[in-house]
Amino acid sequence: MDTPPVAPRHAGKSAVIADTLRRAILSGAYHHGALLPGEDALAQQFDVSRGTIRRVLAQLGRESLISTRTGVGSTVTFDGQAIDQQLGWGRALTDSGARTSVTVLRMEIVDDPDLAATLDTPGTEFLALDRLRRLEAGAPVSLERSRVPALGDIRQVPRRGLINDSLTATLSAAGMQPARGEQWVSVAALSVDDAALLERAAGDQVLHSSRITRDDDGRLVEKVVSLLDPQHFRIHLTFERPTP
Repeated sequence: MDTPPVAPRHAGKSAVIADTLRRAILSGAYHHGALLPGEDALAQQFDVSRGTIRRVLAQLGRESLISTRTGVGSTVTFDGQAIDQQLGWGRALTDSGARTSVTVLRMEIVDDPDLAATLDTPGTEFLALDRLRRLEAGAPVSLERSRVPALGDIRQVPRRGLINDSLTATLSAAGMQPARGEQWVSVAALSVDDAALLERAAGDQVLHSSRITRDDDGRLVEKVVSLLDPQHFRIHLTFERPTP
């Protein structure tokens, strides 16, 4: 395993050390379940006091990246999966190598005039597909509620099922290709019912994602609302100064 770089002396030490270790965890240099070096080793590596290291580890713990236990040390709890939102949460999680299982909670055609008006769709019927996704031999990590216009072959999905158990493949076969979209992410408290599904406590904070995709002609392809375990999903945004 590569050793994280030593923090420069001129920067705020706690912040830079935390950022150095954070980057190492998120990049997979310290993988899920790995034990970080002890406080003495980290203090020597970064040339700081053990008190500074304790503050850094406490910060990483608050970010759900590590778990620290007296007599054991600090263990990485973040699983290191990189999520590409061009694919969507579930597809990207699977494509990144994580072994997952999916339980279909609901698959039916519903009539929802309010949703149709909100999304500006000509029809009011949608395929309602609710799925619970969990890592293999682990607790659930996401609850996803998809709504797709019930057009053409999509109307047959409740009877025929998804192609290869994949909504992406099913949409593609129906000629529904997402070309652009919007997404909003916030933090939300779990309701009693959703908490039971995700095997968490009511009121626990999770990431709430609402994603809408449309085709080249602006027609709705899918709206999906996802509740995501923050220990397994991170929002990573990049930006740069526009070219004059």
